[in-house]
Amino acid sequence: MCGRYGFGNPARLGTLPLGVTFPALAPRYNLAPSQAVPLVLQEGRARELRTAKWGLIPFWADDPGIGHKLANARADGIAAKPAFRAAFKTQRGLMPADLFYEWQVVPGHQGKQPWCIRLPDDAPFVMAALWDLWQPKHDPIADPVLTCCVITTDANATMEPIHHRMPVILPLTDVDAWLDPATAPADAARLLRPYEGPLHAYQVKTWVNATRNDDPQCATPLVRSDAHRSEQFFDD
Repeated sequence: MCGRYGFGNPARLGTLPLGVTFPALAPRYNLAPSQAVPLVLQEGRARELRTAKWGLIPFWADDPGIGHKLANARADGIAAKPAFRAAFKTQRGLMPADLFYEWQVVPGHQGKQPWCIRLPDDAPFVMAALWDLWQPKHDPIADPVLTCCVITTDANATMEPIHHRMPVILPLTDVDAWLDPATAPADAARLLRPYEGPLHAYQVKTWVNATRNDDPQCATPLVRSDAHRSEQFFDD
């Protein structure tokens, strides 16, 4: 799964060849579901950078609370699952980032050890996403709500010791085909595979566990100076 991510150097997001212009963004080190996130999407030939709520609300949903359960979409079976199949046909997007987190089960400890995962040189990347527009049925004149979710796949060799899932990090060569609504779902599905490039993964403090913490400490490498401090890092 992918439950937290960020961009510590938002200026570098603009170097991604995505065909959109990034505004001045503040660094974010601990983005969580239900929060507003940047999303690149394409409708017809027009490509845009929009702000979306993380947690997909399908257009047909009666209760927007379903979005709390749909921050992630598993790549396997995505074309057939009711919550995702309509969006997967033509509403595919990108969530730009330069880091994401995963929590590792540690034998003998109640809590889990958080890890930060980045590309070499902390380079920016894009995660495959889906998006949808939800219109409140009780208020037909209200503005539609743009929501999104991250697509996950099996872990690659770097991620396997940490967690069995990871977000789909799309190679830049696949971006155009992924975003193009004319790309057939079967062809889009073939792009959803574990990342084949190098990744840098390192342990971080449980500071990142609390969504109220959104600062560089979240992504600072863990240093255990003594046994007492080491135990604290595994607190819930």
